[in-house]
Amino acid sequence: MTRTRIPGWLAIGGAVLIGVLTAVQARINGQLGVKLGDGLTAAVVSFGTGLVILVVLSLALRVGRGGFGRLVQGLRGRDIPIWMLCGGVAGALTVATQGLAIGIIGVSIGLVGIVSGQSMSGLVLDRIGVGPSGVVAVTPGRLAGGALSLVAVAVALTGGAIRTVPLWMLVLPLLVGVGIAWQQATNGRLRQHVGTPLTVTLVNFLGGTLVLVVVAAVHVAVVGLPRTFPHEAWYYIGGIVGVIYIFLAAAVVAYTGVLLLGLASVVGQVLTSMLLDLAWPTPASPGFGQQAVIAVIALASVIVAAVPWRRVTARR
Repeated sequence: MTRTRIPGWLAIGGAVLIGVLTAVQARINGQLGVKLGDGLTAAVVSFGTGLVILVVLSLALRVGRGGFGRLVQGLRGRDIPIWMLCGGVAGALTVATQGLAIGIIGVSIGLVGIVSGQSMSGLVLDRIGVGPSGVVAVTPGRLAGGALSLVAVAVALTGGAIRTVPLWMLVLPLLVGVGIAWQQATNGRLRQHVGTPLTVTLVNFLGGTLVLVVVAAVHVAVVGLPRTFPHEAWYYIGGIVGVIYIFLAAAVVAYTGVLLLGLASVVGQVLTSMLLDLAWPTPASPGFGQQAVIAVIALASVIVAAVPWRRVTARR
C-alpha cells in the first residue's frame, strides 16, 4: 500500500507530542489509582473508556470499517501473524504501572526507567528489523543518543527521595520502556497490513482491556472493589489521551524508526513531567535543578541520534 511521505521534522514533532500525552496520561491514571486505592481498577477504567471510543469510531468511519475488514482478511489468509496483535499487552502494562506507581513516585521518576528500557530495546529492535522500516543500522550517533538517555537515568536516580521508593516501583517502568519500544515496532508493522492507525489502536485497546480485565477480576476477588469513585471528570480521560498517542505512534514510526521515536517522545515526556511534578509534586519528585539537567540531557540525546552525522561530515 502506497504511503504518503511527511517531512522528517513533522514526524519528530509528532513523536515529541506522543511523549507529552504519555506524561499527561500517566499522571491522570496515577492520580486515579491513588484516589481509588487500586491501580489495577484505575487501569481498567482508562483502557475501557478508550476501547469504547475506538469501537464507536471504527464503526462510524469508513476508514475504520475498511481497516477492520483488512485485518480480518489478513488473519484468515495468515498474512498477519498473531504476534502483531499483541501490542496491547505492552499497553496494559503501561497503564497498570501508571495506576500502581506513578501517583506515588511521580512522573519524572517513572520516566527514567521508561527511558532506559526504550533506549536499549529500541536499538535492538531496529537492528533486527522488527519495525516497519526494516533493519535500521546502529550508527555511532544513534548509539550515542541511547547512551545519553541512560545518563539522564543516572542523574534522575541520584535524588535522595528515591531511597523511599519500593524497588518494584522502579522495575515496573523499566519493563514498560521495553514494552513500549516493542509495541511501537509491532504497531508499525500491523499498520502496513491494515492501512490505518485507527484499526491498529483498536487492536491495542481490545487486547489490553482483555488482559487488564482478567488480572483486575482476580485482584477484586481477593481485595474487593474500591469503595468510592471520584466525581471529577478529568480522572476518566486517561483512555482518551491513550487513544490519541497510540494512534500517533502507529502513524509516525515508519518515518522515524523505533529508537528515534522513543527518544523524541522522551523529550516530550521529560519536559511535561517536569512541569507536572513542579506544579503537582509527589513525595519522590526530583527538585527543579535535577529535572532541568535531565531535560537538557534528554534533548541532547535526541539531537545526537537524529542529526545525519555522515552527511554533515561529508560536506566538510
